[in-house]
Amino acid sequence: MANTSLIGLTLPVQGTLSGSWGNTVNNAISQIVDVAVAGTQTITVDTDINLAVTVGSDASTGLTANSSQYAVLLCTGARTALRFINTPKQSKIYVVINDTTGGFSVTVRGGPTSPTTGVTVPAGGRAIIAWDGGLATPDFVNVGGGSAAGSNTQLQFNSAGAFGASANLTWDGSNVQVGAQGDVRFADTDSSNYIALHAPSVVAANVTFTLPGTDGTSGQVMTTNGSGALSFATVSSPAQASGALIVNTTTVGVNYTVPTGSNAFSVGPITISSGYAITVSSGQRWVVL
Repeated sequence: MANTSLIGLTLPVQGTLSGSWGNTVNNAISQIVDVAVAGTQTITVDTDINLAVTVGSDASTGLTANSSQYAVLLCTGARTALRFINTPKQSKIYVVINDTTGGFSVTVRGGPTSPTTGVTVPAGGRAIIAWDGGLATPDFVNVGGGSAAGSNTQLQFNSAGAFGASANLTWDGSNVQVGAQGDVRFADTDSSNYIALHAPSVVAANVTFTLPGTDGTSGQVMTTNGSGALSFATVSSPAQASGALIVNTTTVGVNYTVPTGSNAFSVGPITISSGYAITVSSGQRWVVL
């Protein structure tokens, strides 16, 4: 008698098994079909394991604990490292459930010789995987999207019909970070163009800007207190020219610097508001009349 190539069903020769078909049909056909459609194989060992197509006409030589025919691979118990489940390199669909403890993934791959990359299912994850013989290098691929992509804190996105992730887009539960000088983009009505914000190429230290809680008035500008707190303020012009007159205000409400190579004068008295300063560069002069 021969067996089918994928799940090892017995193929009785025509005219055989007269009066003795029970073990062969029950254990080498019916039982294998049963587990291939709806059977769960529970894997508890904290080691790599090899699954194989098992064949036989009685219970002792039929399905075993490491049969590859089962539909569901349920991984339970403690794991102390990433573990590999090697299966035959042939067409098969598996539902993989990683209910192990210890925080380690399991990888189902074609093997055990010259193993393929396979599909890695993180602790607590689920996946539906299938053998893709159409790839340049045939392998198991995730076709059900049951497991998250990437690693901890990475946000998920649709990548060719499956979960994708990038280390440049993360969320730690409170903060979203766009890495590698990526943009935060605000698109127009038809999304044909956008306004983008991104960080400079080099940031010496973390900087957090806190936006003001209310809008300012027309003509005001946004200023900082030097510690990241932004607010709206009215621009205080130091001097205005009108005809033959130069008029300056007597209250300083913004920070000024007299740069190198320049001097300044004001008509006093002058009051510098709290929190602001006038800085005179070395060698320069600020004259108050």
